[in-house]
Amino acid sequence: MATEIMYDHNSILIVAVLFVLILVAQEIGYRIGHRYQRKTDKDVKTQTNTIQAGTLGLLALILGFTFNMGLHRYDSRSEAVINEANAIGTALVRTHLLPTPYDSLSQALLQQYIDLRLAVSNTDYAMVTEQEALAKETKDLQRNIWEHAVKAARIDPRTVTTGFFINSLNNMIESHGIRNALLAAHIPEVILFLLFIVFIMSGALIGYGSGLGNQRAILPSALMSFLICLVVFIIIDLDRPKRGIIKIDQRSMEQLKSAEVSE
Repeated sequence: MATEIMYDHNSILIVAVLFVLILVAQEIGYRIGHRYQRKTDKDVKTQTNTIQAGTLGLLALILGFTFNMGLHRYDSRSEAVINEANAIGTALVRTHLLPTPYDSLSQALLQQYIDLRLAVSNTDYAMVTEQEALAKETKDLQRNIWEHAVKAARIDPRTVTTGFFINSLNNMIESHGIRNALLAAHIPEVILFLLFIVFIMSGALIGYGSGLGNQRAILPSALMSFLICLVVFIIIDLDRPKRGIIKIDQRSMEQLKSAEVSE
């Protein structure tokens, strides 16, 4: 992530720059087309329109592919939150199987763990120091809960009691790792650059085709570019789970906390 260019920049700024570059490309294409208007016959104009259609089709294909990739990552992250909440909830219920005093101690630590996971989810991407501190605290708390499980297993080594809790604890730690991995995974930047290049070239071809004609449709082409830029913004926003407009739903974890409070 550190070697990438766009990930640390504001998505609105990226889309605004892209929109301006498309308008500039359209203007340059129009002037070039207008320059060769008198030297161009009907066959060349027909070929230009065919190339425009093909380029726009390629743009639609890449745009749909990239949107589907971003949406799939968003769904995977949402599912990871649910799976982690279920794993924590199972471990919390199974604390009753532990011998005294590790049942109450483990339950209290898991309650702290829920608060910590909610704090991590509500921490903004830009708050790097806070994120690192919460990540360290999460690891320390996992280690502490595990140590209590080991001590409980020495007192009661039965599979149907302490063994069940240890199994749920394994699932909880595993779900934490999977969720972190999904948060770190995002659309490869080369795909976004390819999308932007095709988008800009499409704008240039649209402008060139307008320059070859007798009249120029400025507003429709600008509106089309704006709408596609909105789709690009949604794609980028889907790819950034801790910032932007679209956020991962944390209700499953919050409901776990609410159920805990009601008990």
